[in-house]
Order: sequence, then structure tokens, then C-alpha cells
Amino acid sequence: MKSNINIQVELDEEKMPHTIEWNAPGGGVDEMQGAKAILLGLWDGEEKSALRIDLWTKKMMVDEMNDFFYQTIFGMADTYARATKNAELAAEMKNFAKDFLKKASDALAQQEGN
Repeated sequence: MKSNINIQVELDEEKMPHTIEWNAPGGGVDEMQGAKAILLGLWDGEEKSALRIDLWTKKMMVDEMNDFFYQTIFGMADTYARATKNAELAAEMKNFAKDFLKKASDALAQQEGN
């Protein structure tokens, strides 16, 4: 059985992402869904290297990016724990995610205060 995840990116005149849409018909998401950002990581086992596609639209606000990265890192910790059974390192990743969000939020508040 195969399943597709489809991602469509519309670029503006500067070749920057204007809209990002995705669906996963085999996963129950039949209609295209909008997104402001995407982080896609792939592992090349032959080259032993990570490949990434990181895109975001101009509509993505800094506070949203902060939350997006926090939730991504926090979620990666859960994935890491399930894949490796290393709860200790997963907890460290979650602590880092919490510290990151606090520092990022503090920096944004300071920037907005200036």
C-alpha cells in the first residue's frame, strides 16, 4: 500500500512562498489545507545526511515562528523517545524547547518594547 502527502507552494514575484498548501488523502486529509510554514526533514541513509526543506510565508509572524519551533522541537523529543527509548535525552530536548520558547518570547517582547 502506498500513501501520498502532497505539498503545493505558490511563489510570489520575488520567488518567495506566497501560499503553502498540503493534503494527505490516505491519512484522512482529503482537502488541501493551508499552512504558513513547513519544516520537512528527510534522512538519506546512503549518504548518511539529513536533507531539509524549510519554507515560510511572509504572513508568518515572529511569535508564530517561536511557537512553531517550540512545538517542533518538543514533538521531535517525543519521536526521539519512541524511536530510541532514550527518555533522558528526550527530556533534555523538551527542557531545551521550553528554555528556547522563554528566551525567544523574552527577546520578542524586548524588541517590541523598543
